Amino acid sequence: MTTFVSHTGRLTAHALRRLSRQPAYLLFNLIQPMVWLLLFGELFRRVAELPGFGTGDYLSYLTPGVIVMTAMMSAGWAGTSFIEDMDRGVMDRNLTSPVSRGALIAGSLAHQSVVTVIQSLIVFGVGLLAGARYDGGVTGVLVVLACAVLLSIIFGALSDAIALLVRQQEALIGISQFLALPLAFLSSVMMAPSLLPPWVGAVAEYNPVDWAAVAGREALAAAPDWSRVLGHGGLLLALAAVMSWLATRAFRAYQRSN
Repeated sequence: MTTFVSHTGRLTAHALRRLSRQPAYLLFNLIQPMVWLLLFGELFRRVAELPGFGTGDYLSYLTPGVIVMTAMMSAGWAGTSFIEDMDRGVMDRNLTSPVSRGALIAGSLAHQSVVTVIQSLIVFGVGLLAGARYDGGVTGVLVVLACAVLLSIIFGALSDAIALLVRQQEALIGISQFLALPLAFLSSVMMAPSLLPPWVGAVAEYNPVDWAAVAGREALAAAPDWSRVLGHGGLLLALAAVMSWLATRAFRAYQRSN
């Protein structure tokens, strides 16, 4: 375990050093979320006045949803670093070194988690400046960050696994984009559950994006339903563990095809 933690720490530090040399990556991935937050927040602000919406402030409703969407979409690119390592021959050297497969996945997911926290705090700050209010205070913000991190682990692990299987950046990006928007719109990220079409609400019950959005939004409420927060958070945690395990197993398929 000590070796695993040490290897994970070194791989994470290496990935973060690469990120520090390309800080524009963080801002580039925030362009689309800012459009959703500021443009959609203004265009659809009257939606919150509909009966049954549940809150009178659409921007406050939308902000945790945008954070969740940002975490998912940013994590969809996680596997590109694996493909770059494959192209340079670094992946094969890593697999013949003492570094464990689990540490390679954990390092990638830890790096993605740091990126998610930074981006989420930026979105929180922009939302606050635009007029959003977070009645749940610091505790609510921390819960949203935790949900965003768990979601980034789920989709980061999926991205890593796909990268090991397809080995092509174009295919990875195509698959990630194919999944991202449908999952976002088949959830309550932008619209209150009570106003969703029944079939969308039924799909959302099994959608991890919706789990994160519901848990985060509930934690930011003035009187949170913590049983709901913990229930959805538990589902995210369980799925994150399963996806991390599956991503580690994907190394077997990669090695067999070499």
